[in-house]
Amino acid sequence: MTLANTPDGLIETDAVIVGAGPVGLFQVFELGLLEIKAHVIDALTVPGGQPSELYPDKPIYDIPAIPVCTGQELVDRLLAQIKPFGATFHLGQEVSTVQAQDDGRFFVATSTGTSFLTKTIFIAAGVGAFQPRPLNVDGLERFKDTQLFYSVKDPSRFGDQHVVVIGGGDSALDWSLNLAADGPHRAKSLTLIHRRDGFQAAPASVARMRDLCEQHRMRFMVGQVTGFEEEAGRLATLNVTNPDDETHTVPVDMLLVFFGLSPRLGPIAEWGLDIERRQLRVDTEKFSTNVPGIFAVGDINTYPGKKKLILSGFHECALAAFGAAPIIFPDKKVMLQYTTTSPKLHKALGVASPILD
Repeated sequence: MTLANTPDGLIETDAVIVGAGPVGLFQVFELGLLEIKAHVIDALTVPGGQPSELYPDKPIYDIPAIPVCTGQELVDRLLAQIKPFGATFHLGQEVSTVQAQDDGRFFVATSTGTSFLTKTIFIAAGVGAFQPRPLNVDGLERFKDTQLFYSVKDPSRFGDQHVVVIGGGDSALDWSLNLAADGPHRAKSLTLIHRRDGFQAAPASVARMRDLCEQHRMRFMVGQVTGFEEEAGRLATLNVTNPDDETHTVPVDMLLVFFGLSPRLGPIAEWGLDIERRQLRVDTEKFSTNVPGIFAVGDINTYPGKKKLILSGFHECALAAFGAAPIIFPDKKVMLQYTTTSPKLHKALGVASPILD
C-alpha cells in the first residue's frame, strides 16, 4: 500500500476508487488483474471502512474459504492480496468534486485539495460518508474519545472500568457480553441501557445477556440518559430516567453508545447519478451507473435482487472491472484469464508459474 500526501499537481490515472472498505480494496485487485492501476480515496484515516472502524474484533463467518475471521483480519488479508498492484491511498479526505470533461475523463477533487484526471470512477463508499448517531445530551460530547466512544478500537481501555453501554442492536449486545466476560478486558462493572425491554439483536446474545444479569455480572436498565455529573473535569455518573419517570444514577468511567450509523451520500448526491433511497442504481452487467465511466459496487448500489453482503460486493467488483476495461483500453481486446493458469497473471501477482504438463 502506498500512502500519498497531497500532491502539488494534477494526478492522471485510469481509475479512482472512492472508498477503502473491503469492497473498495477488492476492486483494486480486480482492476490489477486487468493491468489497471488505481488511486483510492477514503474519508477515514486508515483503510478498512466499517469493519476496521466499527467492528474490528467481531467475527465474520461468510467469507468464502475462510471459516471465521475478524473484521480487521479480513482487511489485513485484502491489503496483503492487493499489495502487488501498488495502489496509492489518499486517506483522511472526501471527494468534493466530480466533473465530466470534454475528452470523456473526469476531474476529481478532494476536501484536502488533491485532484485527479481519471478515465473511470468506482464508488465503493458503503453506506456513504457514515457518522455514528450521537447521544444527544447537552455537554456530553466534550468527553468524546476520552470517555465517550461510538466504536471500540482498543478493548484494553475498558478493562477494570465502570462501563456503560447504550443501545439495543448487535453491537451493543456484543460489546456488553465481551466486556462482561472473564478476561483481560473485563469491566469492573457493566451496565447496558436501552429505551425498551426489546432488542434488534441475535436472540442468543439477548439470552446470554439476561443470563449474565441473573448472575449479577452485569446489569440491564430500561430508560434513557437524561443528564450526567462530573468530578474534576471527568464524567462520573449518568442520570437514567426510566419509563415511570424515575431517575437513577449510574457510575461511569467509560461510555459506549451504539445507536447505529447515520448514512449520508454527501457530495455524491450532486454528481448527477440516478439515486434511489440514498443508493445508486446500477445495471447488473457492468455495475455501471447512469453516467458512463462511473461504476458503483457494494452497499452503495441497488438493483433488483440486491443483497448487502461483502460476498456480493466482491462479485460486483469483478464485473465492474471488466465493464471499465473497454473505456480504459479502447483498442485492446480484454480476455478472461484465470489466476490458476495464466503466466501473465502470475507475473502481475509476483508468483512463480507452475510447470503445466
